[in-house]
Amino acid sequence: MKIALVSPYDITWPGGVTAHISYLAREFVDMGHQVKILAPHTPSREVGLDSENFFPLGRSVPVPSGGSIARLSLSVWMYPRVRRCLADGNFDIVHFHEPLAPYLFMPLAMLQNYNSVNIGTFHAFHESTKLYKIFTPFIRQCFDRLDGRIVVSPMAKLHVQRLLPGTNEFSEIPNGIDLSQFSENIDPIPEFMDGKVNILFVGRLEKRKGLNVLLDAYSRLKWNHPSVRILVVGPGNPDKKTYRIITERNLKDVIFVGGVSPTQLVRYYQTAHIFCSPATGKESFGIVLLEAMAAGKPIVASRIGGYSFLLKDGHQGLLVPPNDGAALADALSVLVRNSELRRVMGERGLQYVQQYSWPKVAQRVMQYYVEVMRLRDRAGIKKVS
Repeated sequence: MKIALVSPYDITWPGGVTAHISYLAREFVDMGHQVKILAPHTPSREVGLDSENFFPLGRSVPVPSGGSIARLSLSVWMYPRVRRCLADGNFDIVHFHEPLAPYLFMPLAMLQNYNSVNIGTFHAFHESTKLYKIFTPFIRQCFDRLDGRIVVSPMAKLHVQRLLPGTNEFSEIPNGIDLSQFSENIDPIPEFMDGKVNILFVGRLEKRKGLNVLLDAYSRLKWNHPSVRILVVGPGNPDKKTYRIITERNLKDVIFVGGVSPTQLVRYYQTAHIFCSPATGKESFGIVLLEAMAAGKPIVASRIGGYSFLLKDGHQGLLVPPNDGAALADALSVLVRNSELRRVMGERGLQYVQQYSWPKVAQRVMQYYVEVMRLRDRAGIKKVS
C-alpha cells in the first residue's frame, strides 16, 4: 500500500502530532508499506530526516495557537507542487492530521483529489472555537471530503462536534507510545537518588501546563515533608509568577532541567518516585501520563477531559480538581507517605499502558484504512481531480 502522511506542523520540531506521524510511518514501513511524509520543515534541523520519503511543504513559521506555539507553513505558492506530488505519487491513502486547521491552505489541496482514500485524524481540543467558526464553510467542505475520520480521544471528538454539530461517524484510535524506550534498563540519575522523594513534572513551561499550581502545592507539601524535591523537565523559561512563588515562599529543591533528549527523559522518569501533571485544560490526550505509566510511576494529575479517560482515580494514580493547589498537595502527600501505594499504582499503570504500544495502535489504523477502502469500493465511489 502507498500511504501519504500529512502534517500541518513542522516535522523537524518535537510535538505530539509530528511524533504520532513519525511513529506511524515507522510501523507502516515495518509492515512492508511505502510511506511518504508531507510536512513543513526547518532545513537547519533536518538531521536524520529520510529525504527520499519526505516532501517539504515549505518552511515553517511560529504561530500562537491554543496557549502554545505551532510551527506552520503559510507558503501558498506550494499549492501546485502539493497537487503534483499527490498526483504523481498515486497514493492509496492520503492521511491528513488535523485537517480542520483553519489557518492553512493545505487541506483543500490534499482532499479534493484523485482516487486516493482520504483519512483525517483529529488530535486537538480547544476550549474556544471562535477562530474556527470564522472558517466554518471551509471546514465543512474539508470535513465532507474525508472518507474516514479518526479521533485520538473523546475530547478531540467533542471539539469536532462543537465545530460541526451532528457529526458522529468517527473511529477512536488513540495516540501510541514507544514502550521499547522504557523497557530498556536505563539507570536513574545518581545525584537525585539521595533519599528524597522526587516529584517529576514534564512539559513546556506554558501557563496551561500548570507548573505554578504545582509550586503552590509544593509550598504546602514541603512544610510537612521536607524530604521532597521537584524536577521540572521541559523547554521554555519560568515566568515572573513562577519566580515570585519560589522567592516569596523560599522554596528549596526545585530543579529546572530544561529540554532533554528522549534517552535523558527516560532517565528522569526512572529517577522519579511520583509523576505530577497539573495541567489546567486544553489537553486532548495526556501522552505524558502514558510515559509515566510506561516507566511504572504513580501519577497525580488534574481531573480534566484529556486526562480522566486515561487515568482511573485511585487505580494508576490520583485525580484532583484543576487549579487547586491545596487538593494537589493533599494527593501528593498521600503518595509521599506511602511507598507501597506508589509501587502498586505504578504496576497497574504499567499493565494498562501496554494497549498503547505503537505496533498495536498502527495495526488498528491499518485495519481502519482497509475497512474504509472496502466500504468505498462497495459504494462504487470514484474521485476525480
